[in-house]
Amino acid sequence: QVRLEESGGGSVQAGGSLELSCVISGNPVCAHIVHWYRQPQGKERVMVATLADGGNTNYADSVKGRFTISRDNAKNTVLLQMNSLKAEDSAVYYCHVPREGSSWWCRSALPSWGKGALVAVSS
Repeated sequence: QVRLEESGGGSVQAGGSLELSCVISGNPVCAHIVHWYRQPQGKERVMVATLADGGNTNYADSVKGRFTISRDNAKNTVLLQMNSLKAEDSAVYYCHVPREGSSWWCRSALPSWGKGALVAVSS
């Protein structure tokens, strides 16, 4: 099983910064691809950032240039640095490891979602 736990959410004024953390436990070696998703209240959950093995990253257009996803392998943690926050960034942010792209011996442990971290940006 791959377990994910987010932290670092909170309230911030527009223009401020927050850093979210996603600690991966259980079988962290199975997390070849890690996504950050967000779900604003009353809206669908959407992908925000992706980090794959080799350091390849991908970002939603709405956060490009403001958000950075990275990984600290020593701590089995994936980070999401969020700068220049806007009111529309307010959402519950989820860490997600998909089954796609995983090694065959990891697939029974995936997919996995964290419980989410609330980010509230006031304008």
